[in-house]
Amino acid sequence: MANYSELSDQELTALLKADDHGAFTEIYHRYQASTYVFTYRRMRDREAAKDIVHELFLKVWTMRQELKIKSTLAGYLYTAAKNSVLKAISHEQVAERYIDSFQHYIDTFSDTTDHLVRHNDLQAIIEAEIAALPPRMKLVFELSRKSDLSRKQIAEQLDISEETVKAQMHVALKTLKIKLGPLFTLLF
Repeated sequence: MANYSELSDQELTALLKADDHGAFTEIYHRYQASTYVFTYRRMRDREAAKDIVHELFLKVWTMRQELKIKSTLAGYLYTAAKNSVLKAISHEQVAERYIDSFQHYIDTFSDTTDHLVRHNDLQAIIEAEIAALPPRMKLVFELSRKSDLSRKQIAEQLDISEETVKAQMHVALKTLKIKLGPLFTLLF
C-alpha cells in the first residue's frame, strides 16, 4: 500500500487514471481547501463555492480516465475552478437579466394570468432548446447572446480559436432556428 502523501501529482494522476480511490482521496485532501479559497474569493458566496468545488472533484473522479492535464494537476484544477466560476457568474448575470426583463414586462403590460402563462411557457421552450445544445456549444451561445461577449472575448475566455466560436455559433443558431421555427425570428 502506497503512502499517497509522499507521491507527486503526476504519480497520483497516473494512479487516479487507474481507478485508485486512495490517489483520488489524496488529490482531494491536497487541493480541496485551496480550490475552495480560490473559488470563494471570486464568488463571495460560501455555498456556491462549496458546490463548485464539490462538482469539480466529482468531475475529476467521473472523468478520471479521460483527464488531459497539459501542465500540472494544480493548474488543471484551478483552471477548471476558474471556468466553473465564470460559468456560474454568467448564469447569475443571465438570471438577473431575465428577472429584470420579466419585471419590465410585468410593469409595462397587463399581468393577466393568460399573459403570464404564455410568457412562462415560451420562456421554458426557449430555455429547454438552449439547454439541449451540446455543453460547449451552449456555453459559447450563452456567452455570445446572453453575456454579449464578442467572438474574440469568448475565444480568449474559453481558450479556443475565433473560428471555433464562429462555427459553434453558426451550428447553435441553425439548430435553434430549426427547433424553434417561427419563434426564432422573433427572438434572435
